[in-house]
Amino acid sequence: MKSRNWNRFAVATGRLFLLFVLAIACNKLDAQAPAKFVGTVTAISGNTITVKTDAGDSKQVEVSATAVIKQLEPGQKDLSAAATIQLTELAAGDRVLVKLDPNSATPQALQIVAMKKTDIAQRQQKDQEEWQRNGTGGLVKSVDPASGLVLLTTGAGPTAKTVTVHIRKDAVLKRYASTSVRFADAQPAPLDAIHPGDQFQVLGQKNADGTDITAAQVVSGSFRNVSGLVTAIDTSASTLTVKDLATKKNVTVHITPDADMRRLPDMMAKMIAARLKGGAAPAGGTSVAARPQGSGAGGPQGSNGQGGGMGAGQGRRTGGGMSQALDRAPAVQLGDLKKGEAVMLVSTEGTDDVTAIKLLAGVEPLLESPDASRDLLANWSMGSGGGEEAGTQ
Repeated sequence: MKSRNWNRFAVATGRLFLLFVLAIACNKLDAQAPAKFVGTVTAISGNTITVKTDAGDSKQVEVSATAVIKQLEPGQKDLSAAATIQLTELAAGDRVLVKLDPNSATPQALQIVAMKKTDIAQRQQKDQEEWQRNGTGGLVKSVDPASGLVLLTTGAGPTAKTVTVHIRKDAVLKRYASTSVRFADAQPAPLDAIHPGDQFQVLGQKNADGTDITAAQVVSGSFRNVSGLVTAIDTSASTLTVKDLATKKNVTVHITPDADMRRLPDMMAKMIAARLKGGAAPAGGTSVAARPQGSGAGGPQGSNGQGGGMGAGQGRRTGGGMSQALDRAPAVQLGDLKKGEAVMLVSTEGTDDVTAIKLLAGVEPLLESPDASRDLLANWSMGSGGGEEAGTQ
């Protein structure tokens, strides 16, 4: 099973890259940059196209016979090599950048640069496979900016291991914004911005057992782990209040549409708790780590990165058997939670006001091993933030 957040990470990565490529290409084609927008084609009627823009509105644009329509392939950096196509070759679902004619009284396209939905899907699949083959993630144990070495801890409980990451001089380093769960909001950041305890994902060349990797791409972020009891729920405000077991203080948790909320069935919670303690699964249960990777729900999904850009292509690491079990747990909504029940969550940073990235209910057995549970949930959360399915934003 390909884990959903790993998919999200690669989709957002591909979007940002393709948007950058598109910007370069369009600047080369026309230095004067008339009004333009990026979006997804939703309908074509005659010589009029309807585009849902990345800003969320819908625009109808007339495409005259003199409009220049170019098809840009994913990874292509120069429009001079892009193929010229006809309006009839566009289709719903294609990603487009539309440059409007400044001399027209009504919205009329001067130029259209398109990426075909099928090409984006192929790029997305390729990126997913690359991240799953050559990517890994975990929590930062130590970082040495001078030598370019980062030590990670991955997994949880008895499956935890240390990974040595060598940061290449040309590696692409990005960091999540402290107030955002979207990968599209991640910004370039130097190696010394990474600190112990940060979440960290890396793509690069790994050794045979995955304990040593030379990084080509890195994304990191500081997030907060909270375990506690629900003291209040406000569905109208999309918030809940949790009394943090560590600080004994109430924390207001904002639940956005991006939040991944799940409830562990009782037997699954007990099995995971047993694994975290290094023991056997409860009688009648199957070892979580022994379950086949492809079983259960939760196959490839879109991204949380919700960023602009012409294309997509994102994947998420699998994170091990126990993390896969969390992906298979039933999804829940805010209204399904109950006052007094225990939850574990990973959120944006904050003292008494945070935004949820991941939330697990039904976790009472896991709280018996708080440190291992914290590492499990933190590893499971990485990769959020940030592109949805190709061409939908």
